[in-house]
Amino acid sequence: MTSTLIDRSAPPTARPSAVPRRRTRVLALPEARWALSALVLFLVALAGQLLGAPDWVWEPLYIAVYVTGGWEPGLEGLKALKDKTLDVDLLMVVAAVGAAAIGQVLDGALLIVIFATSGALEAVATARTADSVRGLLDLAPATATRLLPGGGEETVAADALAVGDTVLVRPGERVGADGRVLDGASEVDQATITGEPLPAAKAPGDEVFAGTVNGTGSLRVRVERDPSDSVIARIVRMVEEASETKAPTQLFIERVEQRYSLVMVAATLALFAVPLAFGAALQPTLLRAMTFMIVASPCAVVLATMPPLLSAIANAGRHGVLVKSAVVMERLGQVDAVALDKTGTLTEGTPRVTEVRPLPGSGLDEDALLRLAAAAERPSEHPLARAVVDAARARGLSLPDAEGFSSAPGLGVTATVEGREVRVGAPARLLGDDSAAYEEVEAEGRTAVAVLADGSPAGVLGLADRLRPGAAEAVGGLTALTGTAPVLLTGDNRRAADRLAAETGIDDVRAGLLPQDKVAAVREWAEAGRHVMVVGDGVNDAPALAAAHTGVAMGRAGSDLALETADAVVVRDELAALPAVVRLSRTARRLVVQNLAIAGVCITALVVWDLAGQLPLPLGVAGHEGSTVLVGLNGLRLLRESAWTSARKGSVAEHR
Repeated sequence: MTSTLIDRSAPPTARPSAVPRRRTRVLALPEARWALSALVLFLVALAGQLLGAPDWVWEPLYIAVYVTGGWEPGLEGLKALKDKTLDVDLLMVVAAVGAAAIGQVLDGALLIVIFATSGALEAVATARTADSVRGLLDLAPATATRLLPGGGEETVAADALAVGDTVLVRPGERVGADGRVLDGASEVDQATITGEPLPAAKAPGDEVFAGTVNGTGSLRVRVERDPSDSVIARIVRMVEEASETKAPTQLFIERVEQRYSLVMVAATLALFAVPLAFGAALQPTLLRAMTFMIVASPCAVVLATMPPLLSAIANAGRHGVLVKSAVVMERLGQVDAVALDKTGTLTEGTPRVTEVRPLPGSGLDEDALLRLAAAAERPSEHPLARAVVDAARARGLSLPDAEGFSSAPGLGVTATVEGREVRVGAPARLLGDDSAAYEEVEAEGRTAVAVLADGSPAGVLGLADRLRPGAAEAVGGLTALTGTAPVLLTGDNRRAADRLAAETGIDDVRAGLLPQDKVAAVREWAEAGRHVMVVGDGVNDAPALAAAHTGVAMGRAGSDLALETADAVVVRDELAALPAVVRLSRTARRLVVQNLAIAGVCITALVVWDLAGQLPLPLGVAGHEGSTVLVGLNGLRLLRESAWTSARKGSVAEHR
């Protein structure tokens, strides 16, 4: 990688302005508006009831809750019934209405609010993902400068370019189409496509991608792909297709809802119709059937499932992991394979000077070499230049002023420092045959930068992307949880990937990947029956995040598309939280099984009592509500700080 730099003395190059994000407002979604209305009405009615207001004040408010929050799931349930399926939405509405019919208006309204809120959250997640996919299209420029055969130029819409056209890409502009460089030299920031931490040097014959940002040089590029088939366009399609074709995942209880719903409805109707057919009185028969419907309703079962998962979500959120839904929290516990991105995920995504090597005969020690290089690089804004200057300042070195600063794309910079001509840039260009030092640095997976003083080789600097704190611990914890070490999927070069893998304990390294390659790897594991968790941060990771069983994005450095596509977000970029949240999910799943057992035992006991004897309605309601409260409290155990501490300690212990 060369050190192509920007001269601050030159007029600033215009750069593309940031495109404002087009995000759907939450309240623009009808599901969100109805859920909010139901919640507000419920809270007002509950306050009135608890404060002892007359019934005529709060009862109509509860009825309004049933209408605002229940009409949509009820309608969807009826549509499903028309298609000869019975879903839990309709069952919940019927159970809520049944509860209201026997005086349990509060319980029914609470059930309605829970289901309306769940539907609203799902609608918001879907809308935000669609927003991020649309926003990705803004990475590609709207226009491009096309060169005419006669030597002129014209500005055209980027989507009007055709294969064979030649376009001019000025400094700071985005590349208008996928193509190959015909003339010019520059460095192009293509992190959105490959995830590389540093701009890539481009010269005639090199490939460039639409939407990537040109550096300080000017490029003439021949278009080689139709705009509709560019890499950035294919990323959009891959995210959309993965989101649409990803197998629908449901909570455990929803996977058995059909059978349970059919059995409950059939039993209720039979319990009402059969006695009547044999001459039983209407009122006691109706009361028995209504009692059966209440005690057999899945309220306790639903609450047996949700509190542990929601509590785990809340606890993880307090510790910097945003899990977007209860379904995602459940899926995290199923993970048995992990794929990690490199730049911005396992590493911080910014280069650091890791080695300073003065050459024999230069007469310089490490500090003197670094001081000269940093002084020459200080006028630049290039990432490598900032890394060199930061390293010098970290050592407390005072930097003299540089005179006669100049830069050349693909070569590096030249400046006069304390009367000495200092050149910093590409080793192959500056050192020529004296290549042993920089080849050794590059063999270790680092980027080499050569330093010349008065035309003589003075030394080599080694730069690398710094590993995130806790990366090795996270890899070890995930290995212990899944039984296999995570796989490294990166668009960066093989040497850098191998060096990082060795530092973190990863054995399987796949380098130089484009977005579609990462998706192919994820789908290969999925077809083998693995539940893959993909962790990444960039636009190039988004298709793999969408295709994975569970996608996790890094919060601070993550692109908008990655954050919206992912199922969970590590807000603080703390990698050690990954194995902890997986362990927390597994604990939540165990509590769900416990709660289902408790709810099943209570429902079975009450149903048997109602069928074999005469279960008083108040006692049936009390037993039903008691079991609901019991499983709810059991699930809330995961709200405690000790639940996260235990998950974190377990991960550390497994790593050791």
